[in-house]
Amino acid sequence: MPARKEKITPMQNLLDRMCHRIARHTDGMRPETPLPHVGIGIARQHSAPVTTLYEPMACVVLQGTKQVLIGDRMLRYGAGSCFIASLELPATGCVIEAARDAPYVVASLALDRDVLTSLLAEMPPAPPAAPTAAPASGFGVAPATAALLEAWDQLLALLDTPADIRFLAPSREREVLYRLLQGAHGPLLRQAGRTDSRLSQVRRAISWIRRNFDQTLRTEALAEIAGMSVPSFHRHFKAATAMSPLQYQKTLRLQAARRLLTTHTDAARAAYAVGYESASQFSREYARLFGMPPARDAERLRRAAQLGEAI
Repeated sequence: MPARKEKITPMQNLLDRMCHRIARHTDGMRPETPLPHVGIGIARQHSAPVTTLYEPMACVVLQGTKQVLIGDRMLRYGAGSCFIASLELPATGCVIEAARDAPYVVASLALDRDVLTSLLAEMPPAPPAAPTAAPASGFGVAPATAALLEAWDQLLALLDTPADIRFLAPSREREVLYRLLQGAHGPLLRQAGRTDSRLSQVRRAISWIRRNFDQTLRTEALAEIAGMSVPSFHRHFKAATAMSPLQYQKTLRLQAARRLLTTHTDAARAAYAVGYESASQFSREYARLFGMPPARDAERLRRAAQLGEAI
């Protein structure tokens, strides 16, 4: 008796169509495309963990699986899942499911806060949150709806007709954001788009840390920038980023030091340049984050750059 063929669902048909569309325009990671704010990517094998800073974005996985560590939270998301980062977040991610004949395929959309705020102004207000509602997270993963994927597919379709991008991309981007606001990510994005929300207050503190990561961090001053009491600030910052303000600053310092090391700066000089007072403490924390001591990691990075590899 012949084997019964597995029925392909409309959702899988849509995911396959989007994969084929992306494959026509890249066979690697392409963070920038002719479409404003849109990135696409294909990976045909598992990747080593990469530590970077996520800018505010939405990301939909069409095939394969990725794993991301943000603070103390581990997220795993596969085909048909949508990841949102509404804040600038230090993260370590890797592709954990990909193959030559079934690659990891992804599309991303940088979140334009002005577009999001404009869209929210035209939509009915959301019901007020309960007084006991927990502090909002600044990121999350949820299943993508068929309506969201259809809107995203229509946006990606403009890659096939570049002459239409100037005229049609803004409205199609708004439709993607509208569908995101209608789904499970709606509450998070509403918080991100409101200037008076707790997430926006945390964002003000994050902006200060990013500009002054090499300076001594005073929690009281950050709480004042955010417009909160110190206990409230700590609670909302940790909920939004899954890390403390000090952990956030430390990760930014180590990422900046890593960039310096690739320019042949020695470890001690890099440590002091990003705000460390102890080179030994820097080396310990660097190895904890990147998996090896600074000098060895720098040598690996420079060697990879010479070979044209992406780390």
